[in-house]
Amino acid sequence: MGIISMIIVGFVVGLIARALMPGDQKLGFIMTTILGIVGAIVAGYLGAALGFYEAGQGAGWIGSIIGALIVLGIYGWTKNRS
Repeated sequence: MGIISMIIVGFVVGLIARALMPGDQKLGFIMTTILGIVGAIVAGYLGAALGFYEAGQGAGWIGSIIGALIVLGIYGWTKNRS
């Protein structure tokens, strides 16, 4: 059940991040889910490095959305450069 809930939460976080980011992001279902999952991982590592979270602790909804926004911003920046 853990993998299924991670996919669902990743999709929801990815959708929220895409809605908050200005511009048009042409990402499908799978890329939106991956965006949310990677955003949660980035937020977990960044939050642990800054002292917000303990090692191994999850980032939470808001942290995951912020992480997904960071990943989406980097993705958009690298896509526009090429």
